[in-house]
Amino acid sequence: MKIGIQGGKGSFSEEAAKTFAKNHGVKDYEIVYLISSMAVLEGIESESVKFGIFAMENAQGGVVIESVEALAEHRCKIIEMFHILVNQNLLALPGIHVGDITEIHSHQQALRQCKDYLSEHFWTRPLIEADDTAEAARRLSEGKLPKTAGVVGSDYCAELYDLSIVHEAIHDLKNNLTLFLGVEKMGNEK
Repeated sequence: MKIGIQGGKGSFSEEAAKTFAKNHGVKDYEIVYLISSMAVLEGIESESVKFGIFAMENAQGGVVIESVEALAEHRCKIIEMFHILVNQNLLALPGIHVGDITEIHSHQQALRQCKDYLSEHFWTRPLIEADDTAEAARRLSEGKLPKTAGVVGSDYCAELYDLSIVHEAIHDLKNNLTLFLGVEKMGNEK
C-alpha cells in the first residue's frame, strides 16, 4: 500500500505518515515522497497512492498555504486529522559554525516557526524558501547549496544527510505542533 507525502525523505511528513499507518493498523506500506501537497492530491486522484499525508497548519507558522491551494483544486476524503510535535534545528555541513553561515534554506513554514531565532541570529543573512525542509537538507549534503548555507530541519535530516546540528530546538514555540491530514480518494457516493 502506497502513502504519498508532502515532503522528502527525512521530512516531518514522513514521520506523520508513519504515525498515520500505526493509527490505522497499516503494517505493509511504502512511502512515496511527492514533495508538494498538490502532488499528493494528484496522486490520490490518479490512484498512484492509496493515502496522502500533508501538513495543514502549524501552531506558530499558521496555515500551510500550499495545502489550502491544493485542496481548492482537488477533492479528497479526510480520514484523520492529527498533530505531530515538530522539532526544528539549524543544520550545516560538518565543520561549519554559526558564524560561517551565510544564508538559511528551508520550507516557508519552517522559517516562520523559527522567525524569532532567525531574526536574532541571522538578521543580516538571506532566508531562502525551499520546497521542503528535507529536500533542502539533501541538497546541502549533495553540494547543491553553498557550503556555508544553513538549513532548518529535523534531527533525522541531520542523521540521514550527514549534517551537523549547529543549534537544537530553534523553533519559537516550546510545543511546536503541526496539524496533518490523512486523506484518500473521494468515493462516488452522492
